[in-house]
Amino acid sequence: MHEITRVLGEVRAGRAAAADLLPLVYAQLRELAAARLARESPGHTLSATALVHEAYLRVAGGGAQQGADAPRSPEFDHRGHFFAAAAEAMRRILVDSARRKRAAKHGGARHRHDIADVQVAAPEPGEDLVALDEALTRFAAVEPQKAELVKLRYFVGLTIDEAAAVLDISAATAKRHWTYSKAWLYQALAGDGAR
Repeated sequence: MHEITRVLGEVRAGRAAAADLLPLVYAQLRELAAARLARESPGHTLSATALVHEAYLRVAGGGAQQGADAPRSPEFDHRGHFFAAAAEAMRRILVDSARRKRAAKHGGARHRHDIADVQVAAPEPGEDLVALDEALTRFAAVEPQKAELVKLRYFVGLTIDEAAAVLDISAATAKRHWTYSKAWLYQALAGDGAR
C-alpha cells in the first residue's frame, strides 16, 4: 500500500489529521503546480507555492479548526482520488484568478506591456482560461471521464500514464480519450460546431 493511501485511510478513520498528509504530497503538488504555471501567460501573479497552498487548503478542508462545528476533512479513497481533487482545486483557482483579472474593476480588457515591448504592434497570444473552463464544463456534461483526463493532463501536468493510473484506465484508452478530448475542445474553443 502506498504511504499516501495509508495516511488517507488514517485521516478517514480519525487517527490522523489532514495536516499529516501535507509533507507526503507537498513535493509532488509543488512540482505539478510549477509545471502548470510555466504554461501560463507572462505576468501571472500566482506562484507555484501559493497555488499548492491554496489547493491543499481547499482539498484538505483546512483542518485547523477543532470542535463539533468545525468542517470535516473530505474523505479520499486512494491517492489517485486525492490528486484528482487537487487537480480540480488547481483548475478552479487558476480560472478564478483569470476571471478576477478580466473583471472591469481590475482593468478588464487592459493588458500590461513591458516598456521594451511597446514597439510591437501585435499582441502576444495567450490562453483564455475562462473560455477553456466553460468549454471543459460543457465537455464534462457529455464526457465526464474524458474531462477529468483533461484536468489531470492540462491543469496538473500529469503524463498520459500517470493520468491513466489515477483514472484507473489503460494507457491506450487514456491516449484515445486525450486525442478525442483535444479535438473536441479545439472545436468548441474555435466556435466551430458549438455543443
